[in-house]
Amino acid sequence: MKLIKILFPLIVLVNTAIFAQSKSATSYVDYVNPLVGSDSEFALSNGNTYPAIATPWGMNFWTPQTGKMGDGWGYTYDALKLRGFKQTHQPSPWINDYAAFSLFPETGKLKINEDDRASWYSHKSEISKPHYYSAYLADYDVTTEITPTERGAQFRFTFPESKKSHILVDGFFKGSMVKIIPEERKIIGYCRNNSGGVPENFHNYFVLVFDKDFDEVLTWKKEKEGKEQISFTKEAEGYHVGAAISFSTKDGEQVTAKVASSFISLEQAEINLKREIGEDTFNQTKEKAATAWNKELGRMEVDGGTVEQYRTFYTALYRVLLFPRKFYELNAADEIVHYSPYNGKVLPGYMFTDNGFWDTFRAVFPFFTIMYPDYLSNVMQGLVNTYNESGWLPEWASPGHRDCMIGSNSAINITDAYLRGIRGFDIETLYEAVVKNSTSKGPVNSVGRFGAEFYNDLGYVPYDVGVNENAARTLEYAYADWSIAELGEALGKPKKEVKLFRQRSLNYKNVFDPEIGFMRGKNKDGSWATTYTPDKWGDAFTEGAAWHWTWCVFHDPLGLADDFGGVDKMRSRLDDVFTTAPTFNDSYYGQQIHEITEMLVADMGQYAHGNQPIQHAIYLYNWLEQPWKTQMHTRNVMDKLYSSAPDGLCGDEDNGQTSAWYVFSAAGFYPVTPGTGEYALGSPLFKSVKMHLRNGKTFTVNAPENTKENIYIDAVQKNGGSYNKNYITFDDIMDGTTYDFSMKNVPNKSRGTAKEAKPYSMSVNKK
Repeated sequence: MKLIKILFPLIVLVNTAIFAQSKSATSYVDYVNPLVGSDSEFALSNGNTYPAIATPWGMNFWTPQTGKMGDGWGYTYDALKLRGFKQTHQPSPWINDYAAFSLFPETGKLKINEDDRASWYSHKSEISKPHYYSAYLADYDVTTEITPTERGAQFRFTFPESKKSHILVDGFFKGSMVKIIPEERKIIGYCRNNSGGVPENFHNYFVLVFDKDFDEVLTWKKEKEGKEQISFTKEAEGYHVGAAISFSTKDGEQVTAKVASSFISLEQAEINLKREIGEDTFNQTKEKAATAWNKELGRMEVDGGTVEQYRTFYTALYRVLLFPRKFYELNAADEIVHYSPYNGKVLPGYMFTDNGFWDTFRAVFPFFTIMYPDYLSNVMQGLVNTYNESGWLPEWASPGHRDCMIGSNSAINITDAYLRGIRGFDIETLYEAVVKNSTSKGPVNSVGRFGAEFYNDLGYVPYDVGVNENAARTLEYAYADWSIAELGEALGKPKKEVKLFRQRSLNYKNVFDPEIGFMRGKNKDGSWATTYTPDKWGDAFTEGAAWHWTWCVFHDPLGLADDFGGVDKMRSRLDDVFTTAPTFNDSYYGQQIHEITEMLVADMGQYAHGNQPIQHAIYLYNWLEQPWKTQMHTRNVMDKLYSSAPDGLCGDEDNGQTSAWYVFSAAGFYPVTPGTGEYALGSPLFKSVKMHLRNGKTFTVNAPENTKENIYIDAVQKNGGSYNKNYITFDDIMDGTTYDFSMKNVPNKSRGTAKEAKPYSMSVNKK
């Protein structure tokens, strides 16, 4: 007995040490599947993503290429052949790519044309991780491996025995240049391809350095019409050019290419290559990339789930940490500089791009506010620079202003960041910018406010004045106005100005029809639009119908409930979303758009989780005295609509937003109203979630009784004391609070029903 008593604590200590070591050594990248969402096409999106081989928020991504040059669907899971491995900056197939060029290995007869050179490959011999990609090209018996840095990558090609082994560098169309420098084993060049949003002098300069001498070299040129013209020269420039290097290889011989690029100059591309790769081997670069990902992914530590749930969670977290991408570089003096996609100048300071705030204001930026305040501070500095360089805030940037989506949601991101204590940027300039945004349309319809003159005069954007998606614009402008009012008050702006924006934030009431219990379009004379049906997609709304947009009163759910005629009536209509047949009216579009199809196949009534406007609505039951329904629906969506498979998303992933919904929801809460510092409770997916914060503290959610059946919250304790509210606060998170959830398989219908349990609502929490 004495021996057992002595040994037992030793065994516990040893096991604890082993457990701690295994947790600290966790390779989170092994849980991630970058192929998630790639089983998509124009007609049906299961994510509309591609495998981004990158570092977190890297300036450049790399991806295998199955689609034709210029095709927004650059990699689709069901494609049979690969035609290149390209540097990409694409945030969405609908926005498309820019600054792309590719590498491709071959053996035997040299093939230039992308259709001719395409090789069969199989997912059975494909490895895809955030920090590493490998594919076997069956037609050439060559394996290609890629590992990234922020502005570059290393390629490793494993060739068979061949007297004719080749590597192609394709500069793509719309203007490119290549120059081969054999004595330095180097290829330099630029590409200019883009899909809009660039100045006239836009270039992406690239440098490639190989570790093997070239036996032969050639370039090719292709005009807009006609075939590729091969020339045994070392340099080519034109509409579409490329280069090829050739050599003999032994069986299993590996040839490495180090590559980096710059939007500033060839000299800067060289600096980027030397700084980020230098003399590193392929495996050293791979290890650095894995370390970078494991560091960021490991900031959220989940436990007590299935392996598939871990895979789904960390795959979602990977996608949250890709955009907005860094669009700045470090010059020879280690100064942060950027090429401006707005005025074409090289200027000091940060710049970020490839983001649609219409999507990401909802959960991605609130996630950064909690987990990445330093990064978000830099992003805010980038917004200051964007405003100074273009005169406007970006709403959809890729790389400059793009005409896509609606709203002036940059105000929401700025307000939430500043009110949560993030500093290090010129908030006075950003306040000036959000006020300017509220007065008129910018250089494209998505920048500033399209229809602002009507909105500011009438209190809504009318249906019949030639401004599309008018009711949706009214709702988004109203929430942005609430954000401006909150920010203005915090900055001590004149009370009259703050009051104006707070009054305008009630404009949502002007497009709500209490007789039918839906939002709808309203004419300039105050009459309701007559073409309305609750299931009519588009028209007065954006990529949705009244079923989805009626809930977009983020800042005042209880004010909306009053307009419904009470909490019971609003809750009943919200219930209808999940039980009403998924009918639709697509007359505005003239076809069944993919977002409609994604709602239909989900079999969840009128609920359309695959698009962003309704993603928060599940959480509104926390205001409507039945929080258990939030718990039921969130768990159902997580289980049914998400996985780590190539079809593991349920609509457009959109810069991490749909993934951020999952990350937050799996942790047990969600930012319905960015700007308040409150997060509505849901149903935590894991037995334990730890958020390791930048301030050194750890916020913890424990739910030890959590199972597939135990989805309902029976009771909550905060640091050991009883807690009855339906939300947690930013301050609690930052303080490293521990929340303990008691979970059961039946709902506790009395918990969270009191008035004081409800989260913020402007009509109740008046200043």
